[in-house]
Amino acid sequence: MEIKSIVNNEIVNLENCEQEPIHIPGSIQPHGFLLGLTENGLKIDYCSANTAEYITMLYGELLGKTFGNIFGKDAENTLRQYVEQGNMLSSSLLKLTLNGVDFVCTLHNSNGVYVLEAEPVADTGRAASQVYDQTSQFLNYMHDTHTLKELCALVAKGTREITGYDRVMIYRFDKDYNGEVFAESVRDDLEPFFGLHYPHTDIPPQARQLYMTNLLRLITDIDYTPVPIYTIDDAPGKNLDLSLSILRSTSPIHVQYLHNMGVGATLTISLIHQKRLWGLIACHHYSPKNITPEIRLAAQLQGHFITSQIELRQRNEEYETVRKATMALDAMNAASQQSRNIAELVAMPELTALCNAAGVSVVFDNKVYKNGLTPGDDQIRQMAGWLALYTNNGKLSTDKLIDYLPENENMCSITSGIIYHSLDAENSNCIIWYRPETKTEVNWGGDPEKAIIKDEKGLSPRNSFKLWKEIVSCQSKPWLQPELDTAAAYANSLQRQINLLVISREEEKYRKLSEILKETNAELENINWISTHDLQEPLRKIQLISSRILFKEPELSETVQDSIQRMNASANRMQTLLVDILKYTKLKQSDDAFIDVNLNEVLEEIRTELSESADRPEVIIDPLPVVQGVPFLIKQLFSNLVTNSLKYSSPERQTKIKITAEHNPLPYTNGESTLYHVIHVADNGIGFEQQYAESIFNIFTKLHASSDYKGSGVGLALCKKIMQTHHGYISASGEAGVGAVFSLYFPVK
Repeated sequence: MEIKSIVNNEIVNLENCEQEPIHIPGSIQPHGFLLGLTENGLKIDYCSANTAEYITMLYGELLGKTFGNIFGKDAENTLRQYVEQGNMLSSSLLKLTLNGVDFVCTLHNSNGVYVLEAEPVADTGRAASQVYDQTSQFLNYMHDTHTLKELCALVAKGTREITGYDRVMIYRFDKDYNGEVFAESVRDDLEPFFGLHYPHTDIPPQARQLYMTNLLRLITDIDYTPVPIYTIDDAPGKNLDLSLSILRSTSPIHVQYLHNMGVGATLTISLIHQKRLWGLIACHHYSPKNITPEIRLAAQLQGHFITSQIELRQRNEEYETVRKATMALDAMNAASQQSRNIAELVAMPELTALCNAAGVSVVFDNKVYKNGLTPGDDQIRQMAGWLALYTNNGKLSTDKLIDYLPENENMCSITSGIIYHSLDAENSNCIIWYRPETKTEVNWGGDPEKAIIKDEKGLSPRNSFKLWKEIVSCQSKPWLQPELDTAAAYANSLQRQINLLVISREEEKYRKLSEILKETNAELENINWISTHDLQEPLRKIQLISSRILFKEPELSETVQDSIQRMNASANRMQTLLVDILKYTKLKQSDDAFIDVNLNEVLEEIRTELSESADRPEVIIDPLPVVQGVPFLIKQLFSNLVTNSLKYSSPERQTKIKITAEHNPLPYTNGESTLYHVIHVADNGIGFEQQYAESIFNIFTKLHASSDYKGSGVGLALCKKIMQTHHGYISASGEAGVGAVFSLYFPVK
């Protein structure tokens, strides 16, 4: 059987300490011994090298044997009963007699291995009943305290009385894990550490994680020699996780740190609050010191007292803040129901009182409303724009804005701390509360910038713990959670109010526009009525006079007679058009007015009219479908397109216009399911660049100079409007110097 040591022999220094595997050191402290037992059969698979000092048996004699064969059935049954009753990692201690020696043991399961740690029973002169009496007395003291600081001071005093350590500190972490001695009980001849701060580097992340896993940590002698652990070499990479171990050996970096402080022994109890390491009960002794497992449990109970009271005590201390903030919030909500004037609301003192801010600003529609100590309007707009971008129109609270905007150092006196809430999802509308800087003096236990020092031996933990003062600037008083809550509540209320204000404005705007539209429509109807009736009178006179001339003057030349007949025909067409317009204005674009329109007949009328003009283009018309629509509008549509082709014809060739139709109905290009008759009007004119295919349908839009081509730029816009009236679409494609194609989409009925 091969046996090997599992000691971690990697070189550890401050350059790699944050990666140090402190949970698998492969060694223990010598004030007890360790056995690792398999779950099935309780075979001894791990053993510390110091068993002979306690039970007169070498580790080589134990490895591979079963626990019962070595220590007897009674000891084995006691151990199994302890496991079956679920007492592992509880306050119930396991007492075993091994080879005739009484031990107090702890037992836990580490990845399928029962880790048994045995310490000899010691008579400290302090009975368990006395420890219980002290703990009970402390409960009475606890009820007499009101604040968390008072409670922690009593815990420090009570823990020191129970354990006998020279110094007991309650160590509290901030959000960055920098520590502060929050309470202390210390031997009279020692320098107090109360109120000192220590940098987060003093306790690296993996150590903090172990404090979360194992709530009690004991070092009985800083100058101890680590005891290696041996195992049977039957698997590669075999090791033992000692995260929950009491005897686990300590990181050499931590040992050196304690040496630098002059400490001889320590006891550390974790304080966990809301699943986070809130702090530690740190006990220091300036010479070697061990305490019994019973006293350790009594000390650990003090930690439970603190953690059970943290939430309650903090809430009690915050009660007055909550009460005042709630009153201010109620006042603001009541005022918001009576007034929608943002300027009046921002001017109310309760708006700053609800989160104890020195100033507040609201940005709405690029206008700044402010009250109290605030930056200038332009600075507020700039800050609001940056915050909207940084938070994605969300929220942000900080007591040190300079960490986000270092260029704003000159504004620290006003805006060191802010609470920001966006008031919409797109713009920079927001509310911001401000706090000025509060210069504070922080007493550090040594210069935090020298937490790691470099000398001729390389890097090492700092060895100076003398008082070092730091003046903290550009930082405001921290925002308390109740202040953040009330600010968020009012920001939500203000957001709803602004939304109502915007809706009210829009409703008022649309109401006025609706009234204007009604008046305009009424005027247009009057104009249409007057125009269609008044214009028909001169047309009737033209028709009457032309008819009389033709009847009474038969001797007129054929040319003159032909011209008069054409004039009469034009007047007839115009009269028909006026009648159709009058009908259209009465229809009010109702689909019920649509009738079947034969496009072949419409285009033949247009071709006939073109034959009477000076420009006689070649017009090719393929068979066209029947569509639903208003006849005179459809005729106007095709007339405008043909006229457009004539206007922009090429001087280099005869104008040719070809009108074709898709034989089968097609869906429109936007993917909708409606089917359309598609009509194409193509010409061989001067064309246009395809980039203008959309803009040519805008009213008054012309791609060429007015001196070159006559027209108002309305024709194609009217075509688009006519197609929209018929629930259809129009598109264009062109090529400069080649021609243009206009495609009309009429929905199939």
